[in-house]
Amino acid sequence: MRLRGAIQAAALLAIALVATPLAAKKDRPTFEVRAFDSQPRNLNYLPGSNVVLFRDSRAKNIYISINAGGTWKRVDAVPDGEARKLYTHPYDPARAYIITDGNVHWRTHDRGKTWTKFNSLAYFPLWPSADLLQFHASDPDRIIFNGEICNGFDCFDASSYTTDDFKTTAKPLRPDTSGCWWAKSSDLFSTGDADLDRDRILCIARDPFAHYTDQRLVVSDDFFKSDSRTKETQEFEPNLDMDKAVRGIVNVAAIKKYLLVATASKNTDEMALFVSDDTKKWHRAMFPAPYDSHDHRLLQEAYTVLESTNYSLQIDVMTTPPPNSMGVIFTSNSNGTFFTENVEHTNRNHMGNVDFEKIADIQGIFMVNKVDNWKNVEKQASLGKKVISEITFDDGRTFESVKDDKGKRIHLHSYTELENVGRVFSSPAPGLVMGVGNTGEYLKDYWKDGRLYVSDDAGKTWIEARDKPHKYEFGDQGSILVAVQDSEETATVGEISYSLDHGVIWEHEPLPNDMKILPYILTTTQDSSSLKFLLIGESPDSRWQVISIDFDGLHEATCKEDDLEEWHARVDDDGKPTCLMGHTQSFRRRKKKAECFLKQEFKHAFMEMKNCDCTELDYECDYNFVRDEDGKCTPRGPIVAPDGACPSDKPDATFKGTSGYRKIPGNTCNPTKDTDEKFKEVERKCSDAIGAPSTPPATDKVTQHEEKFEGWIFFEKHYIDQGETSQNKKETVIMRPRSETKPGPVYVSQDHGKSWEKPKSLDGENIWRIVPHPYYKDMVFFLTKTKKSLYTANGGATFHEFNVPVVPDDQSRQPQLSFHPDHKDWLIWMGKECDKDECYRAAYISDDRGHEWKLVAEYVRRCEFTGSSSYRYKGRDPKQIICQKLEKEVVKAKDNPWILVTSTWREEEETVATNIKDFATTAEFIVVAREEPGKGTMQALASLNGKDFAEARFPLGFDVPHQHAYTVLDSSTHAVNLFVATETAEGRRLGTILKSNSNGTSYVLSIKNVNCNDYYYVDFEKMQGLEGVSVVNVVVNPDEKSASKKLQTKITHNDGSQWSFLPPPKDDEFGSFSCESNEGDEKCALHLHGYSDRTSRSQAFSSEGAVGIMFAWGTVGDFLGSSKDMDTFLTVDAGISWKRVKKGRWLWALGDHGSVIVLAAANKPIDTVYFSLDQGATWQPHKFTDKKIATHDVTTLRTGNSRNFLLWGSEGDKLVALNLNFEGFTDRVCKHDQDDDGKSDYNLWWPEHPNTKNGCLFGHKSIYLRKKPGRKCFNDFTLQQLYANETCKCVREDYECDYNYELHPSGQCKLVDGLTPQDPQIWCSEHPDEIEYHEPTGFRRIPLTTCTAGDKALDTWSPSHACKNHEDEFERKHATSGLVIFLAVIIPVGIAAAAGWYVWRNWSGNFGQIRLGEHGAAAFDSDKPWVRYPVIAISAVVAVIAALPIVAASVWRALHAGAEKAGLAKPGRGTWSRLGGGGGTRTFTTRDSFARGQGDYDIVDEDEGELLGEDSDEEV
Repeated sequence: MRLRGAIQAAALLAIALVATPLAAKKDRPTFEVRAFDSQPRNLNYLPGSNVVLFRDSRAKNIYISINAGGTWKRVDAVPDGEARKLYTHPYDPARAYIITDGNVHWRTHDRGKTWTKFNSLAYFPLWPSADLLQFHASDPDRIIFNGEICNGFDCFDASSYTTDDFKTTAKPLRPDTSGCWWAKSSDLFSTGDADLDRDRILCIARDPFAHYTDQRLVVSDDFFKSDSRTKETQEFEPNLDMDKAVRGIVNVAAIKKYLLVATASKNTDEMALFVSDDTKKWHRAMFPAPYDSHDHRLLQEAYTVLESTNYSLQIDVMTTPPPNSMGVIFTSNSNGTFFTENVEHTNRNHMGNVDFEKIADIQGIFMVNKVDNWKNVEKQASLGKKVISEITFDDGRTFESVKDDKGKRIHLHSYTELENVGRVFSSPAPGLVMGVGNTGEYLKDYWKDGRLYVSDDAGKTWIEARDKPHKYEFGDQGSILVAVQDSEETATVGEISYSLDHGVIWEHEPLPNDMKILPYILTTTQDSSSLKFLLIGESPDSRWQVISIDFDGLHEATCKEDDLEEWHARVDDDGKPTCLMGHTQSFRRRKKKAECFLKQEFKHAFMEMKNCDCTELDYECDYNFVRDEDGKCTPRGPIVAPDGACPSDKPDATFKGTSGYRKIPGNTCNPTKDTDEKFKEVERKCSDAIGAPSTPPATDKVTQHEEKFEGWIFFEKHYIDQGETSQNKKETVIMRPRSETKPGPVYVSQDHGKSWEKPKSLDGENIWRIVPHPYYKDMVFFLTKTKKSLYTANGGATFHEFNVPVVPDDQSRQPQLSFHPDHKDWLIWMGKECDKDECYRAAYISDDRGHEWKLVAEYVRRCEFTGSSSYRYKGRDPKQIICQKLEKEVVKAKDNPWILVTSTWREEEETVATNIKDFATTAEFIVVAREEPGKGTMQALASLNGKDFAEARFPLGFDVPHQHAYTVLDSSTHAVNLFVATETAEGRRLGTILKSNSNGTSYVLSIKNVNCNDYYYVDFEKMQGLEGVSVVNVVVNPDEKSASKKLQTKITHNDGSQWSFLPPPKDDEFGSFSCESNEGDEKCALHLHGYSDRTSRSQAFSSEGAVGIMFAWGTVGDFLGSSKDMDTFLTVDAGISWKRVKKGRWLWALGDHGSVIVLAAANKPIDTVYFSLDQGATWQPHKFTDKKIATHDVTTLRTGNSRNFLLWGSEGDKLVALNLNFEGFTDRVCKHDQDDDGKSDYNLWWPEHPNTKNGCLFGHKSIYLRKKPGRKCFNDFTLQQLYANETCKCVREDYECDYNYELHPSGQCKLVDGLTPQDPQIWCSEHPDEIEYHEPTGFRRIPLTTCTAGDKALDTWSPSHACKNHEDEFERKHATSGLVIFLAVIIPVGIAAAAGWYVWRNWSGNFGQIRLGEHGAAAFDSDKPWVRYPVIAISAVVAVIAALPIVAASVWRALHAGAEKAGLAKPGRGTWSRLGGGGGTRTFTTRDSFARGQGDYDIVDEDEGELLGEDSDEEV
C-alpha cells in the first residue's frame, strides 16, 4: 500500500509538474474589443495602475477602464454630455479631474472608484489664456484654476485656488489674469525657502482692454489678499531684467528646475526669455551673437523649448521663414542663462515641432533630423528640404550617421510627422529604440518608402524589422515589441505583430472576428512595463474600435537572475563600458533570447553610474565661442564678465574670464590637473565683454556724420523701430531718394544714418512701392509692378523673394497688402485680375508670408483682417476677413452697389451689409457707411464681432443726407470718434465729432464746428501715450458763409466729456503777447496750427515715448493767426501749461523719452540746430556746417528712445542726411531709487485734469517715471514709463452727459429741448443680465473710468425700475421681507410698551422731587388708572403710526408688481433710461460716449463727403 501510494503520489507530482507550465503558457495573446461611435481622445493611463481614462469627443463623456482597456464604462457621476476636459494629476497618480463648461466639476482621489463634485468658483473659459489647472509639485491638494468670470456678455479672465483639493469651494485668487502658476510647479524646482515653496504664486496680470504687451508678472506669497488697512493687494513685480520689472508677459513655464517667463513688446515679434531657478533672481536668456546666415533672435511662434535635462535647457530657434523652416538648437549653462549653439539646420514644421528626441533615461544620447540642402533652402524657402538623420553620444558635441547592420545610412521620421502618441523612438526600456524610415541619401515618403527599424544598443546599430510603416510600442521593459502596420486612408489592417527577441523574429496575430481597422493609436503604460496594450482604430462602418491586447502568459516563467544581462550605454571595441557625460551608465535588462517576462509592472529599469576622469571630450565651447577649422574654441561675440568687473569709468580694465571652454552641463567627470590647467580662466579685456559700456566716455559734445546723395532732392524714409524685447539694438533706417520724375535706389542704414549701403539683393530690382509692416516694424515689403516682390524680416539684414498671385493694381490708391495684427506671416494681397476686356481687383490670402496663396474674394475694393486679439472681443475668429466688393461680379453692370462680406479661410463668404459706401476699422470697431436707397440719407453701422452690424443711433434730429461722409478718427479709447461734416462748401468745411458707446452704436455729441480741410482731414489730434487727452480746432464763425474761417483750439483731458481753452504762455525773452489770461478763454488763449494744414502728415504733436510732452505751432489771441505769425510752443504737463521756445516755425524731434529735444528752423537755409537736455528749460546751439542747407525735416525713432537724430536737407541738387549723435553727453544709465528720491534720477509725474487737483484721471492716478531735468544720464532702452496706478473716488469728471443730454453752462447735463431720453428697454436689451435700470440723471459713468463710486454715483442715485422679464428678480432684490415688517411693527410697539410700563410702574406725580430713604417707592404712581391706561393707549398708537409707512410701502410694492404682471400698470416711467453700464466699478472697461455742446443739433446739408461715403479713392 505504501509503495502503491508512493507511486501514485510520484505520478501526480509528475503530472502537476508537467501540467503547470502547460496551463500557464498560452500560445497567443488575448483580445477584448469595445466599439464607440466617436473617436476616443485624451487617452490617459493613471501611473502605477491599469486604470485608463479617455474622453468621447462627440458625446462629451468620460469612459474608464480598470483593467487596462479590457472593459469600459461611462463615468456616470458626471451628467451625460457635460465633460469638456479631462486632467490627471501629475504629482498624485490616484487623482483625476473632469471639467465641465460651468464652475461645477468632478474629481477622483482613488483612481476613479468614486467621483466627487466640486466648485471652482471661476468658469471654464471660452478662450483659455493658460492651462486650466496648475498643480503644486509637493502638495497635491494645492491647485490653481485659470478660468473666467462673466457678467452677462462681459467676461474677464480670473483665477481661483484650493488648498484642500476642492473639498470646499475654490477661493478667488486674482481677477484680470492671463494665468497663474505655483512657483513650485516642478518637483525639481525650489525657491530655497520651504514657506515660499508652499505658498508662492506667479500670475500674469492684464488690463482687459489693453494690448498684451502691457501685461505684468506679479508675485504673491499670501494668495493676493488685500491689506486690511490699505485695502491694496499684496503683490509685487519681480525685477526680471536685472534691476527692472518687465512688461509684455505672455507666458510662464516650469521646465525641470527652471521657471521661464516669455515677454513680447510692440513693434516686433522678437521675444525675450527670462529664467530663474529660485524666483528671486532672474536673468535674460542670452544667445550668441548672430553671424553668417544665423539669426539667433527669439521670435513669436518661432522657438521651441525642447525636452531638457535636469542641468540645462535646450531651445530650438527658427532661422528660416516658413513653409520649409529650419532651426538651431542651443544648450544653456547650469542656471539657464547663457546658451551655446549645439546643432545647426534642424528640421522644423509650421507647428513648431522639431525632429529631436533624447533617448529615454540615458544621458547624452539624442537623435536629430537636419536639413542637408540648407544653403539652397535659405535662398529659396519654397524649395523642398532634403532631411537626414544623425545621432550623438556626447550630448551634441559630435554627431554620426544612423546606420543599419550592413553599414547603410538610415533616415527616420520624427516629430514633424508624428503618427502615434508619446515618444517617437525610445521608451524606458533600456537601449531599445524603434523608428520608421528608409535607407538612402535622405528621408523619403513615410507611406511609400517607410520601413520599421529596431536598435537594442541605444541607436548605435539598427536592423530592418518590418516592411512598410508601422505604429509600435514597447512592453515589459523591452521584453516584447508590438507593431501594427500603418494605413493611410482605408481600414485594411487585420493583424498585429510582436517580437520577443528585440525585433529579430516576429510573430503575427489576427484581430478577433476578422476585424479590419484604420489604426489611430497603439499605446501602453507610460513606463513600458506592462504586458497589456491598447490599439485604437476606425472600422469600415466608421465606428471606433478600442482593442485591449494582453500578452500575459506567453512565457512559462518570470525572469530569474541568469535571464538578465548588464547592458552598458556605450562600449569600446572590446565591449568594455566607456565614459559618457563623465560617467559610465549600466542597466540590468532581460537577455534577448531569454524565454521569460520581467513582470515588474510599474517599475523603471535601474541605472548604475560610475564617474570618470575628465578629458577634453567633456568640454564644449563657452558662450559666444565657436570651434574654428582646427577645432579650437575662438570668440564669436562679446565675453561674459563677472558682476562689477568692468566699471564704466575704466574702459581699459581687465578681468579673469573664460578660457573659451566650459564643462558640458550635466557632465559629472572628476577634474584632473591637466584639465584644470588647460581650461583655467585667462585675462580678458573689459572692452570685449558683455556689459561693457555700450557708449564711449562722455565728451559733452554732439558728434555728426554727413551723407550726400548726388542728383536727388526728395526722399522717402522708413524707420525700423525695435521693441523692448529686441536683443539687437541697431537703429535701422530705410531710405529711397527721388527726383521729380523717378525714384532712386534703396539705401539701408543700420546705425541711424552714420553709414549707408545699397542692399545687393535689391540691385536691378525695379521697386515700385515700399510697404512697412504696420505691426511688426522690422518687416518691410518691396513691391514691383510684376508678380515678383521682396521683403526683409530683420530690418534689412537679409532679403527674401516671393511671388504674388496677380500683378498689383498700380492705378488704384487702395492698398495692395493688408496685414494681420497678431500674425506676422498672414497677408492679404489685392491685385489686378483681368478676364478678356475686363479687369478687376481680386484678394488672395497667405499664412506663410506669401509662398502660397488662396483666393478669398473677387471684384473687391479692399479687404482687411479683423480678428486681432488686441481687440479683446472674444467672439471674433482670428482668421476673420471683411471685404468690400461689388454685389454682382461684373465691373460694368448697372445697379451694382458695393456690399460688405465676411469670411474665414475655411468658410464661404457671408454678406453682412449692402449698399455700402466704405468701411473703416478702428480699435475693436468695424464701422460701415451705408447708403439708404430711395431715402437720400446715409446710415452708419457698427459691429464688434464682424458679423452682426447694428445701426448707429445718432441724437434725434441729427440726420446725414445723401453724399456726405464720415471720418473715423483715432479711436484708441474703446469708443468710435466719428466726425460728421455739417458744412461742405469748399473752403468752409467743418463738422461735429460724435462719440459712441462701448459697442459703437449709440452716439452723442462731443464737440461741434470742428475744422477740416477740403479733403476732410480733421483738426483732431490725440496726445500719444496718455489716455483721453486730445486737441481740436473749432470754427468760431460757422454762420459767416463768405468770411474766412476763424479757428480756436480746445483741449480735453477726459476724452471729450469737457473741453477747455489752452492757457496762453507768460511773456518771455522773445517779447510779450497781445493778451493775458490765467486759464485761457474765448478772448485770449493759445491756438495751434492743426492737422488739416500740415504739409507732412507724419509729423505729430507728441511722441508715445515722451509722455506729457507736446510741440505745436501757434499764436496767442482770440483766434488762430496766420502762418507768418506763428511761433513754436511746448508743454511738458499734457497741455495744462505752455511756453514759447522759439519765434517762428521750427521742426522738432524728441529723443531719449523726451530728455533730448532737437529743433531746426523750418523751410529755410540753416547752419545751426538747437537742442535741449532738460525738457526745453534751456537750449544750446550746435553749428553743423559752414555752408547752410535747406532743411526738410528732423527725425528720430518713432518710439522716442534714441539719442540719434537725422537732419534732412538739400544742398543744390544733393540730398543731405546728417546724423546728430547726442550719446556723448552722458555714458551713465539713469536709475530709479524708490526708497530715496534724492538719489533717484526720476521724478514721479502724473497727468491731471485742470479741474481736479488730486492727479486723478479716469478714476485712477497713472504715475509715470520722467527723468529729472538736468540729470546727466540716459534712459535705458527698456524704460517702463508707466510706474504705477492708484484708484480714486469718483468725481464729476468721471461722468459724461447721457444720450440726448448736453452740457449746460451751469455744469449740469440738461435734456436737449424737444428730445427725450432713450428707451430704457434698449439699455436693458444691451445688458441682458441686468435686472434694473435707473431713471436718467443726465449723467452716465465713463466706462473707461476705474473710480469707486460709493453711494452717491451721479448716474445711479435716481429711482430704479425692473427690466423686462426681470420683474421677479427686481422684486426679490428690493422687496421688504416679512421679518423686516415684523420687526418694524414689533420694535416700536415694544419700545412704546416698555416706556408705558416704565411710566406706569414709576408714576407718582412728584417729578423733580429729591427722595431720601424711600426704598421701594415708585417714581410714578402706577396704581392710578387715569395714568396707567392712557399711557398704554398712547404708546400703542405711536408704535402703529411709526410702522404704517413701512407696511404701506411693502403692500404697495406687492400690489404694483401684481398689476404690472397683469398689464394694468407700466413698469415705472417707461421712457426713462440709464445708459452706459452699471454703476459698479469695472477696471479699465470699454469706453462710452460723451455729450457736449449747447443748443440745437446741427442738421447736415447735402453735398459730398470723404473717407466713408465718397466714391473718391483719396485715403484719410
